[in-house]
Amino acid sequence: QVQLVESGGGSVQAGGSLRLSCAASGYPYSSYCMGWFRQAPGKEREGVAAIYTGGGSTYYADSVKGRFTISQDNAKNTLYLQMNSLKPEDTAMYYCAAGASLPVAAYCSGPYEWGMDYWGKGTLVTISS
Repeated sequence: QVQLVESGGGSVQAGGSLRLSCAASGYPYSSYCMGWFRQAPGKEREGVAAIYTGGGSTYYADSVKGRFTISQDNAKNTLYLQMNSLKPEDTAMYYCAAGASLPVAAYCSGPYEWGMDYWGKGTLVTISS
């Protein structure tokens, strides 16, 4: 059974930093896309960043480029999202997701949620001004 468990959310002031973690277990594929999505109150869920575990390629939404960094620790089966220079508009529930449907690049490059097969329950990030 695939499980994705996020942690690391919290409340910080604008300009601060947070690091989100996503512990993955039970995933049957060796190469797949793992990503972070977020949903702010009253808004649709959007892709934030993704990484293709097979080659390490990373993808970012324009709104977070230069501020967020996605990475993985294969030994720990853990995905990270380092978030710096946080803004109030980054406030949202952040979700970890994984997918292996082909072609991976088609949805990992967004990232787009339509290609993701598994989702965590989310961790809340609140940025105050």
